Formats: sequence, structure tokens, C-alpha cells
Amino acid sequence: MKNFNWSALVLLIILLLVGVFSIYTASTTKIGDEITTENFYIRQIFWIFISLIMLYIIVRIPRQVLDVLIVPGYVLTVLMLVLVLFLPQIKGSHRWIGMGFANFQPSELAKLVTILLTAKLLSRPHQSDWQMIYSSLLVVTIPALLILIEPDLGTSLTLFVSLFAILMAGPLPKFYIVIFLSPLISIVASFSLPIFLVLLALLLWYLYNQRLGWVTMMFIGVFNTFVALISPVIWHGLKEYQQNRILTFIDPMRDPFGAGYQIIQSKIAIGSGGLWGKGFLMGTQKNLKFLPEHHTDFIFSVIGEEFGFFGCLIVLTLFFLFLFSLVRSIRKLKRNETYFASIGIVTYLAFQIFVNVGMNLGVVPTTGIPLPFISYGGSNLLINVMAVGFVLKLINERSIFG
Repeated sequence: MKNFNWSALVLLIILLLVGVFSIYTASTTKIGDEITTENFYIRQIFWIFISLIMLYIIVRIPRQVLDVLIVPGYVLTVLMLVLVLFLPQIKGSHRWIGMGFANFQPSELAKLVTILLTAKLLSRPHQSDWQMIYSSLLVVTIPALLILIEPDLGTSLTLFVSLFAILMAGPLPKFYIVIFLSPLISIVASFSLPIFLVLLALLLWYLYNQRLGWVTMMFIGVFNTFVALISPVIWHGLKEYQQNRILTFIDPMRDPFGAGYQIIQSKIAIGSGGLWGKGFLMGTQKNLKFLPEHHTDFIFSVIGEEFGFFGCLIVLTLFFLFLFSLVRSIRKLKRNETYFASIGIVTYLAFQIFVNVGMNLGVVPTTGIPLPFISYGGSNLLINVMAVGFVLKLINERSIFG
């Protein structure tokens, strides 16, 4: 265990304890002298105990056993993602499989096994750039589409963001970044023809300087043109409530009691906390039930309201130190598969933190992504801790496996 990253483990445990404390205060209502507390924090302690046991097993189990389980684990996860679509809805979504004592969310497991399988495929020798892209896109797209049907846009995006990070960390030329991002730029520019034409010309000029073939350049140009032409059609084909969600993100006051309610209440809660916060259990937005999902997706708002800017700063600092500790150790990995897997896992954790905090601050759309290690939720906590266990294992065994 001489290479084991003990600092990352200690920071993880601190984050888990902060999560229990935050869930306790978020699930406690104080009206005058009357205090009522729901038992969410007790359930979270149970899941922390289970998660740390799984982390220990992952760190200690032989690497060869884990390698054998990756493909069957991926296939089983895809089957569960199909199964969950035929089960009864819970909160308007097909995301959970009832297990009696708890509900399991297969999409959480999909993030981990998809990253591990993608890293395994990309580490195969003698592959061309396009072979790497095709195989990894296929592996990611299958679970991403099934998750999108549930619907769960946030988790689907997480899979593609992780894939993007893995591909960019690999041997692919960096101009692929421009190629991958160009359709997104075309979507944004599609509502102004002059702007789109200028951006398309700049894209083709850049690709020409990268010495790409004319066939490839024409394909990319035609594809981006198609995306730009179809985007307004898709927009007008959206249902009114779907358009309102996007427009309300840009301007929450368009629908303050509907789609914009969560964002508005979250911003009020954080803003009212000031520098030092209102104090432990004293959050009025939470106590008066104005703040929705305050023990899950919007728990960061509770932290901001009750402990202020400095409370939020402490939590974000802990996340930064935790991720920095992992990244610093990952840089020492030399074997492609271990490096790719670690990059993918750290990226998806960082992306979830960014999206959740941004969602609470009202700078990214509400997607339902919980705050890792802090928000209440057994499936998310278990898979996130297991994912950290994989990274710690790869770091610890780098002298054996690279």
C-alpha cells in the first residue's frame, strides 16, 4: 500500500461526513421552538457504511477479477436500463428498480461500467483514430440513449462528457476537439444565417490548415450545415413546456411559479445567506418548504442559506483538494487503460459537481444531477464511492500495472 493515496481517502471521508451533516440540517424543520427531523441522514449513514465496504473490497480484490467483470457488468447494466423502462414510474420517470429495502438506479452504475469498458477498448493496440472513435461512441451511445428515454438528460450528458475527456487524454490529435464541438456551435448559430456562415468558413479554414482530406472536410461541412438547418425545425417541434424550460433557464422570471420556481428559490436561499449564513437549522427557505428537493438536488442551497458564502467556500475547497489529489496521482499512471479509466471517473465526478453547483446558482439548467457525496441518495453515493475506489486501486497498483 506504499502508493495508496491516503489524502484522497481522508478527504473523501470528510466530504461524506459533511454530507451527513448537511442532510441532517436539510431534513430538519424548525418552526419556533418546534423541531422535526426526517430520518434521511440515518439512511445516508447506512449507505456510507455499505459504500466504504465496497471501496475496501475493490481496493483489495485482484485486478484480474475486475477486468473479467467489466464486459458482463456492462451487458447486465444495459439489460437493467431496458428493464427499468417497463417498470412503474416514480416521480414521473422510469429510473429505479425496487429492491424492497431501497430503490436502485441502474443509470448510476452505467456511468462507472461504461467508463471502464471505454478505457479497455481504447487501450487496444494498433487502432486508427476513427476506430477508436467509432468503438467508444457505440459503447457510450447505447446506455446514453436508454437513459435519455427514462428521461434523464443529465446522466446522458455525463457519459458523453466523460468520453470526450478520455478521447482528449488519449493519442487523438487535438483538432478532434474542434470537430466534436462544431455541431454544438452550429446549433447555437443556427438562428442567424450570417453568423453561421462565418463560423462555418472559419471551421473549414482551420481543418484545411490541419491538412485534412477534402472528403473529410466536405463531410464535416455538410454535417454542420445539416445540424444548423434542422435545429430550428427541432425547436419548433418541441412541446411548449419543453421550450419554456429552456427559455425559463435564460430568464427564470418568465415563469416564476412554474419552470423557474426551483431556480428562483435556490438563488434566494443562497443570496439570503450572506457571508456567514443564517445559522444552523435557521434557513427560512428550507423551513417554510419554499426550497424544493432541499436534501437532494438543492442541498447546496441549504448550505449557502444556513452557513453563507464561507460555508459554500469550505465545501468547494474540499472538493477541489479531493479532485486535485486524485489528478496529481493519476498523472503518474503510464498504462493507457488505467490512465483512461481514471481520467473518465474524475471527469464525471467533476462534471457532476460543476452542474449541481451551477444549477443551484442558476447558471446551468436544472438537470436533476445530485451533488456527489453530499446529496441524499443511496445509488449515487454507492457508485461514486466505488468509482473513487477504482481510481485509488489503479493509483496504488501502478507499480504493477503501470
